[in-house]
Amino acid sequence: MWFSFWRSRNRFSLEELRYLTDQLEKVQIVNESNKEFVIEALRSIAELVTYGDQNDPAFFEFFMEKQVMGQFVRILNVSRTSSVPLQLLQTMSIMIQNLKSEHSIYYIFSNEHINSLITYSFDFRNEELLSYYVSFLRAISGKLNKSTISLLVKTQNDEVVSFPLYNEAIRFAFHEENMVRIAVRALTLNVYHVGDESVNKYVNSPPLADYFSNLISYFREQCISLDRWVSEASKYVLGNPGPESTSCILAAVEEIEDYLYYFSDVISAGIPDLGRLITENISQILIFPLLLTSLNMEHTDETHISGTTSRYLLCCILRIVKTKDLANSIAAALFCPPDAFSPISETKPNGCMSGHVSSHENQQLDNDASHSEADTQHLRVVVANSSSSPQIHPGEDFVLQHGCDSPRLTLRELLLSYVVSGNDIQVLSSLSVLATLLQTKELDESMLDALGILPQRKQHKKLLLQALVGEGSGEEQLFSSETSSLKDGVHSEVDSYLQKLKDQYGLLCSCSEIGASPRGNRFQVLDSLVSLFCRSNISAETLWCGGWLLRQLLPYSEAEFNSHHLKLLKDTYKNCISGLLQEVRGTWPDLLITVLIDEWKKCKKAIEASSPQKEPRHILLPSQRSDIEGESSFTAGERMCEMVKVFVLLHQLQVFSLGRTLPDQPPILSPTDLPINSRAKTAGLDVLGPKPGTEIKLVDAVPCRIAFERGKERHFCFLATSRGTLGWVLLAEELPLKQNFGIIRVAAPLAGSMPRIDDKHSKWLHLRIRPSTLAFMEPSKSEALGKAKTKALIDGRWILAFRDEEACKSALSMILEEMDLQSNEVERRLKPLLNLDRPLDVL
Repeated sequence: MWFSFWRSRNRFSLEELRYLTDQLEKVQIVNESNKEFVIEALRSIAELVTYGDQNDPAFFEFFMEKQVMGQFVRILNVSRTSSVPLQLLQTMSIMIQNLKSEHSIYYIFSNEHINSLITYSFDFRNEELLSYYVSFLRAISGKLNKSTISLLVKTQNDEVVSFPLYNEAIRFAFHEENMVRIAVRALTLNVYHVGDESVNKYVNSPPLADYFSNLISYFREQCISLDRWVSEASKYVLGNPGPESTSCILAAVEEIEDYLYYFSDVISAGIPDLGRLITENISQILIFPLLLTSLNMEHTDETHISGTTSRYLLCCILRIVKTKDLANSIAAALFCPPDAFSPISETKPNGCMSGHVSSHENQQLDNDASHSEADTQHLRVVVANSSSSPQIHPGEDFVLQHGCDSPRLTLRELLLSYVVSGNDIQVLSSLSVLATLLQTKELDESMLDALGILPQRKQHKKLLLQALVGEGSGEEQLFSSETSSLKDGVHSEVDSYLQKLKDQYGLLCSCSEIGASPRGNRFQVLDSLVSLFCRSNISAETLWCGGWLLRQLLPYSEAEFNSHHLKLLKDTYKNCISGLLQEVRGTWPDLLITVLIDEWKKCKKAIEASSPQKEPRHILLPSQRSDIEGESSFTAGERMCEMVKVFVLLHQLQVFSLGRTLPDQPPILSPTDLPINSRAKTAGLDVLGPKPGTEIKLVDAVPCRIAFERGKERHFCFLATSRGTLGWVLLAEELPLKQNFGIIRVAAPLAGSMPRIDDKHSKWLHLRIRPSTLAFMEPSKSEALGKAKTKALIDGRWILAFRDEEACKSALSMILEEMDLQSNEVERRLKPLLNLDRPLDVL
C-alpha cells in the first residue's frame, strides 16, 4: 500500500486530496514503520487545503465532508511516536495561518476539534514539540474575532466558564525560553483586543486574574536580576563593563522594555478592569515597595536594588506605560521621604516615622489605622508638615544643609542632591528621571509645576489662557512672581493624588502642605543645575543633559537667572577658558579647532532637541572617561575633547543666559597667509602639507641618524615646520645631485612631540610621535578603538642622534619655535570665542 503513495498523480488536484484522506483513514496505529507516510500525508493535506482555500472551494468542501479535522485528532490519539504530533502541530499552524476564507476558519474552529488538540497531553519534555505547540496556539489567536472566539469558549448561562486556548497558553507565561514567553504575550494580547465582554470578564476573574499579579512579580524578579548584572559590571576596572556583562545587561534591558510595552498594550486594549489591575499591581508590587524605596540605595540587599537601576526603571515605566494615574501617582510620591514607603511592620507601633510627623498627624494616622484590616500588607506614606520641616527658600543650599542621605529630604530633593553632589552616574540617572517627568504628557501640568520642572513656555501658555478666559487671577499671575491662588491650586492637585495613594493602594498619607512653593521648588532645580555646571568631576555628556533640561525650563532666558547664578556660570566659564588655553599648547592643538566646531554643532543640537541626547538605558552603561594617568597622546586627546565639550556648553550657556541667539557656528577667525620667511614656505610645502616622496628645500635642516630597526641606522636631514594650525617633524633624504634639496621619507605631527635632550647623551634628542588624528573622531575606526582601549595604547618614540651638541640644541630650538608658532595661530583664531580682547559681559 505504501508504494502506491508515491505513484505519479497531479500534486495539486482533488484526486490527490481524496487519495491522501483515504489512506489516512486506513491507519489504525502510528509506529516506526508507517510514521514517514503519516507525516508526509499530514504535510501534503495541509498544503492542498491551503491551495484550495485560495484557488478552488471544492478542496475545502471535501475537507469538511470527510471530516478530516476529526481524522487529525484520531491520528494524534493512535500515535506512538513523537514525530507525528510534532508534524500535526506544524500542519495545523500552517493551515490556520494561511487560510484566508472566513468560512474555512469558522469550520476549522468548530466541532471542538481545535480544543481537543489544545488540551491534548503532549510530552513537553521535547523542547521542539513545545515550540511547535506554542506556535500552534499563537496561530489560532491570530484568527480570533468576535465570531470565531465564541467557538473556542465554553459557556454556561451566557457566561464563559472555560477558554482552553487562554488557559493553556498562560501556563507557559514564565517559561525559561524567551521565545515561548513572547508567544504567550502575543497570544494574550490577541485575546484582549477581540473585545468580547464575556471573555474579558472571564480572564479578569479569579483565579485567572492572578496571571497579572504573577506577571508583575516575575517582572520584579527580572528587575532584580538586571540590577545584579549592573552591580557586577560596576566591579570592572574603571567601571567599564566587560563584553559578557554588557551583553547580559542589554539583553535584560530589552526584555524588561518588551514587558513594559506589553503592559502598555494590555492597558490600551480598552478593558478598564484589566488596565486597573495592571496599574495597581505595578504600583503595589514594583513601584512603591521596590523602586521608590531604592532611589537612595547604592548597595543592594534582599529588599532593595541600586539607586541607578531604580532610576532607570522609573524612567522606563514613565516613558512606556502611559497612564495618567500611574504617572501622577509616581510624581506625587516624589514629595515623600525615601523611608516613608517602608512596610508598616518596620515602622514604629503608632505608625509614626521619626522626624516626619507632627502630633496632629500621629493622631490622624492612628485613627486611619484602626479601620484597616490588612495594615501589615500596606505601605505608609507621610509627607512632612511645614511646622516640623523648615521651608526651603529659593537659593538655599538644601544639599549642604541636609546631605544626600538625610532622612529629611524628599525623593524629589534627593534627586536634586545627586545632581549637586553625586557621582557621574547618579547625576545622569537623576537628570534622566527629571527629564522623563518633564516629557511625560500624561502628567498634569500642575504636578510639573509643583516639582519645579514645568517648562516656561507651558507656564506662560497656561497663565495666558487663564487671563484670556477671565479665570481667577490669571492676568495677575502672568505679571507677578506668584500668587497664593496658584500655589494653593498646585498644592490641592498634589494633595488629591496623595489621597488617591491612600484610597487606591492602601497607603496612609498625610499632607497639610507640600514643602516650598512651586516657585521655590523651581529655584531648587535651577540652583542644582547651575551647581552642576560648576562641577569639574562630571563628564561633558552628562553636563549636556543638564544643559538640555535648563533649556527646557528657560527657553526665553528670563527672570529665574539671578545674579548669583550668572556669577557662578561666569566664574566657571573663566576657569574653563584657562583649561582650554592649556590645551592650545598641549598635545592636540592642530585638531582643537576642528573638534570645537564639530562639538559646537552637536551641543547646540543636543540642548535644543525635543528630547535628551541619551536614552534611559545609558544610565546602566554610561560612557566612561579614561582615568589613566600619564602622558599617552590618546589620553591627552580624550582630555582635550572633554575640555572642548565642557567649554562649548558653558559658552552657549553664557550666550543663552544673556538672552541672545545662539549662532550655528562658533565665532572663529579665518586662517591667514603664511609669512614669507616661514620655514614651510621656504621649504616649498604645499597647502595639503608634506607627504612621503615629496621634494622639499632643506633650509635649516639638521643632519641626523636614526635606527627604525635594530642594527639598521639611517642618515636623514631633520626639519620641523608649521603651516597655520598644523605642524610636522620631517625626516628627508638629501638629493646627491641637487644641493639643499631632499625627498621626504617620514612625516609625523609636530604637536605633542615633547622634545627632550637625553640626560646622559647630549647629542641625542628624544621625540614622542603621536597619531595624526584621534581614532574616536572617525566612525570607521570606532570598532578598532573599542578593542584598542582594552590594551595599553603606546605612542611612537624617535631617538635622533646629531653630530654634536650644538646641532642637537638647534633641532630642539627649531621644534620649540615651530610649536610656538602653531599654538599662537590656534590662539589667534580662537580669540573672538575666548573673549581675550573684550570683557565677558559683552559676549
